[in-house]
Amino acid sequence: MSDDEELDAAGALAVDDDQDELLEEMSMDERKGRLKQARWNVFMYLGIAAILFGFALFPMPFAADYDGFTTSAEKDIGLVWGLPIDGEDIFDVPMNIEVTASKPPSEANVNIGVYVLEQKDCQSNLGEFTTIAKDGETHEYQYQETTTSVLPEGVYEFEFRVDPGHYCVIAEYLNATGVKIGQPSDGMSVSGKLYPNQFLGGFPGLLCLLLSGFAFVGAQKHGKALRAILEGENESTESKVLAAAGPTGPPSPGPSGPPGAGPSGPPGAGPSGPPGAGPASPLSSESNVDSASDAGSMEGQFIPAENGFFFKQMPDGSYEQTVYVQNEDGTYHPHEE
Repeated sequence: MSDDEELDAAGALAVDDDQDELLEEMSMDERKGRLKQARWNVFMYLGIAAILFGFALFPMPFAADYDGFTTSAEKDIGLVWGLPIDGEDIFDVPMNIEVTASKPPSEANVNIGVYVLEQKDCQSNLGEFTTIAKDGETHEYQYQETTTSVLPEGVYEFEFRVDPGHYCVIAEYLNATGVKIGQPSDGMSVSGKLYPNQFLGGFPGLLCLLLSGFAFVGAQKHGKALRAILEGENESTESKVLAAAGPTGPPSPGPSGPPGAGPSGPPGAGPSGPPGAGPASPLSSESNVDSASDAGSMEGQFIPAENGFFFKQMPDGSYEQTVYVQNEDGTYHPHEE
């Protein structure tokens, strides 16, 4: 290979390396942007999920007091919204009612009965609907009763699940046979909570939570790729030049042992007398030139690489594992990091 071809090859190598660095820089910037976007997506979806879960778990409270005229506690809850699916199912709206028997009747074996009736007019006569509720044949009219006798200041909890609609709640005292009893002087308080947003906010909240998990996985992948690029940039200059130079490794070992000895036996007798100075032979001069040329070729040759560095190629085709720089006088010395 001529000197011009060697320089062209080195120039092409430098251009290719510059292009690789440019592409690597663009890829790193793109990775940084994607990593930042993925992290923002994680926090954004987590924030939206927290808001939706808070909205789903926020109750709609209501309360009612004992009315001496009707001898019961009645409350017009109003419209209860939710998924419009009729019948008993998992999409029903939870309703928790807590009744405090502040002053129950003085009779023995007194119970508390609670009606939840789907009616728009809670001021009308609801007697026929309470009968339907006790029969338990429809999901629109529900009824629950305590299983033990109530005690003064006792607190009793009831749990219902209702479809969307307009509802009325009635709580009253009952005797042992299930007949309504009570006096105007008796007392009772009712407090309740509705969760109509449980499914309207819960399902989107779960979806945002899943999206946050996917965004977190994507952020982990982009971060791993970015770390790999940054670790590649931290590689030393000497390692990069050696990698671009080609195969590395120590030169092939030469013949071992001392120079070969002559034929065995006693050395022959030299000419007697003092040596005479003869005329210089032209053949001897040519041999000296050839020996100097052979010594130079044994040292190898320096091949230019990128950024002003050189690597040394030995006559057997191997490369030294040392990077050289050129001095002003044309000589070379090893590069120091």
